[in-house]
Amino acid sequence: MSAHPETDIAVRAAARLGQSPTWDTGTNSLLWVDAAARTVHRFGPDPRDHELEVPHAVSAAKPRSGRGLMLHLAEGIALFPDDDEQRTWLVYWARDGFVGGVSAVDTRGRLWASTQHEDAAGSGWLARVGGDGAAAAVLDDVARGTGLAWSPEDTLLYFVDGPTRRIDVFDFDAPSGQLSCRRPLCHVSDGEPRGLCVDTAGCLWTTVGSELRRYAPDGTPDRTVSLPVRNPTACCFGGSELTELYVTSAGQDPEAGELDGSLLALTDLGQGLRTTTFAG
Repeated sequence: MSAHPETDIAVRAAARLGQSPTWDTGTNSLLWVDAAARTVHRFGPDPRDHELEVPHAVSAAKPRSGRGLMLHLAEGIALFPDDDEQRTWLVYWARDGFVGGVSAVDTRGRLWASTQHEDAAGSGWLARVGGDGAAAAVLDDVARGTGLAWSPEDTLLYFVDGPTRRIDVFDFDAPSGQLSCRRPLCHVSDGEPRGLCVDTAGCLWTTVGSELRRYAPDGTPDRTVSLPVRNPTACCFGGSELTELYVTSAGQDPEAGELDGSLLALTDLGQGLRTTTFAG
């Protein structure tokens, strides 16, 4: 089913590779990054978009229980204060040719972060990182992680490895953080799913091509939203009631449109799950 909800340009920007939108409940603002420009953005709580340049390739910024931010960098996971660029490494796993992929924080405050080779050769991994820096690889042979989210009941983990054109689902044990029984939830024949978030009804949202799509909990596609950008990259729910759906986009493609690189905001698409801060 196609739909045309109201779409606003929340931030008219020229991000080369906007990605990883994350709602920060504590500050009532949206974190997102321009991975190619090594820039962290915070939209709100005032109407402005604030920028922080960091001296590393950054794939995500997440709120943390301590002061400042947790940053997913090419070399590992670092803690940054809000007021300067000083970093403290929590986990350092630098390897030549590897960059950061997708990341998300679970309900226990643990970070799940993928790392991948620049040529998407399938030699990357998905790691689970605790607030104390204890890290464990939970999935190998990741080519290009592009989506990660949990079900409302916290019993399933969804993961997208872009080149497979598939959303996979695992059984998830929240207390231990263990995964089991990986299987395909759905296949996407006409493009790579990029970004992933889940609403309170258990439906999954992702971007494919120039569209935002919703899949029912059983993997059935049930809604399509056309977007005014050619290269959307990720999505998340935000706002005080978690009823605004934010979409990042990339403007580095030679065929990018006028609005590519901007941050979009859509309404009347449901309500998202409450986000969790990183416990570090």
